[in-house]
Amino acid sequence: KFATDVPNLSSGVIAAVGSREVSKAQAFIDAHPGTTKGGPARAHGSYEELVADPEVDAIYVATPHMFHAEHALTALRGGKPVLVEKSFTINAPQAREVLDTAQEQGLFAMEAMWTRFLPGQVVLRALASSGALGQIRNVRADHYQVLLHVPRLVRPELAGGALLDLGVYPVSFVHSLLGSPESMRVLGRLSQEGVDLDEVVAMGYPGATAVAGAGMDSVGTNTAQVLGSRARVDLGPWFFAPTTVTLARRGQDGSEVSATWDAAVPGGFQFEAAEAARCIAAGRTQSEIMPWSATMRVMELMDEVRRDLGVVYPGEQPAA
Repeated sequence: KFATDVPNLSSGVIAAVGSREVSKAQAFIDAHPGTTKGGPARAHGSYEELVADPEVDAIYVATPHMFHAEHALTALRGGKPVLVEKSFTINAPQAREVLDTAQEQGLFAMEAMWTRFLPGQVVLRALASSGALGQIRNVRADHYQVLLHVPRLVRPELAGGALLDLGVYPVSFVHSLLGSPESMRVLGRLSQEGVDLDEVVAMGYPGATAVAGAGMDSVGTNTAQVLGSRARVDLGPWFFAPTTVTLARRGQDGSEVSATWDAAVPGGFQFEAAEAARCIAAGRTQSEIMPWSATMRVMELMDEVRRDLGVVYPGEQPAA
């Protein structure tokens, strides 16, 4: 989807694609044509070759979760800024290593939490900061899809499960509005292979609560509500890519008064790409909208969720 959406940018192209096999890289290029000033996008048969390509200004890491840290580090150590798909890595220690390396190299790095850059999310943040909602009292968001047919999501060795692929959306959404919780309770189900099928995460804050839910074997609403002391906001039909943002409150006569913003846009991933390009051009190492501190805290929260569920990926030490 990133490759499909990048052409929606006024600038920026797919200059090259890297894979472990050059034929796979070429097949991807054929399916998602991109151009540079020098001609068609180039196919590379290794990630090292991709990083060494002088026509490449930044690397978008979209390999399976288990390889995010490895490939992001390869890019950074090769002198290239990175935009790394969510979840940023499989755990907080890996995320810290990647971000420490970016800092040491003086290079830009950002988690590709594309939803934070969408117009609908921008409207929500503006409403929250303006005081239109009053004090935020409750945030609820869920992301459920039936994805058991996707091989990488059911395999522990690929860091499968609902949390890293789906749960990161509502957890990050809650964090963007309320920050770090003071308390957290987790319930969930595991598959026979040991990956999480679903989870419900209840979080407590001073004066507020939040519930984030995710699952990969059931159909959900995939909506979100932000409840405030003055008004509420509904995002839909899918909260992470909302086409409408509705602010609702009670009028003096008790009836509901609402206003709706049209937030529909073509694509969606182009907004995070534009943010990365803007930051890199300005010489910044991180985005104010998706800062390193947010990525680290969300990774820490998801480590806590996995610890409570008993999910440990192969080769990983159990969370303390």
